[in-house]
Amino acid sequence: MDRVVDDRSGSGASPGSEPGPGSLLVAAPGLLDPNFHRTVIFMIEHRDRGSLGVVLNRPSEVPVRDVLPAWAPLSAQPQAVFVGGPVEGETALCLGAVRTGLHPGNVEGLVRVRGPVVLVDLDTDPAAIGPSLRGLRVFAGYSGWDAGQLAGEIDRGDWIVIPALPDDVLAGHDAGLWGQVLRRQGMPLSLLATYPSDVRHN
Repeated sequence: MDRVVDDRSGSGASPGSEPGPGSLLVAAPGLLDPNFHRTVIFMIEHRDRGSLGVVLNRPSEVPVRDVLPAWAPLSAQPQAVFVGGPVEGETALCLGAVRTGLHPGNVEGLVRVRGPVVLVDLDTDPAAIGPSLRGLRVFAGYSGWDAGQLAGEIDRGDWIVIPALPDDVLAGHDAGLWGQVLRRQGMPLSLLATYPSDVRHN
């Protein structure tokens, strides 16, 4: 029997653990790749064949209403399309959070990722799904890794794996999310939030 979803603890992961659906990848201060500098990535899938996630803190200037008008009323603020990553930028992915006490397996068009966080099928009727959701976020493109690639980047120190909170997907994120997520960790990770974006300013 499926249990009721009300997973307030986030991913269940701990800092430094293996990534998995519902965990966050936080770019290490030394990761200077412009695609990922100071990004926070929500992991959707992590398997032997590869991994997939979306960047949470890069809102675009494109309103959801301009590309998916029927979904705009359900979008969390800011109601912008977020840049999910450098892969397939013309592809739209959508994450949402179901209402407390609702199991997403009972709603057509929703696929559970972790806890209350779900993938939303944008080909379904928004009016049918809307009452089940607290909100959603639309992403253009995604971040992807081939088999073994992400593990190599983590071993190299490019990423910090930490637990996600259910509301991380819906909060009004911008570049400041990187520091916010690190500050809520224990020592010594929280100290990284003070690391200057440009070491010349240190």
